[in-house]
Amino acid sequence: MRFMMILIPKGYGSAAPDALPDMDAAMKTMEFNQSLGKAGVLLACDGLMPPSAGARISYSDGKATVTDGPFTEAKEVVGGYWILQARSREEAIEWFKRAPIANGDIVEVRQFFEMPE
Repeated sequence: MRFMMILIPKGYGSAAPDALPDMDAAMKTMEFNQSLGKAGVLLACDGLMPPSAGARISYSDGKATVTDGPFTEAKEVVGGYWILQARSREEAIEWFKRAPIANGDIVEVRQFFEMPE
């Protein structure tokens, strides 16, 4: 089964477009990512720039409208993600109970829809 862990960092919605992660936290995350890789469960992972560096495309009556960030109505924003291969939801959760996540941040665990063979 594949699972996506979605990092929701506290306060990231108001971060400047050029905001950089704390280097100590980034190093701890890299070490954690390496442990996932060595265990053979990591399929992909990346951090995302803040919403202020992004854009949203909304659709109405067949027309696309682009809005540049930041997005004032955003309460929770995605700061990064991991995709894991795990035997169960519980196994995926156990991995992320060990993640170096900052106080106040959230990791959401979501299973992928997978078509039966």
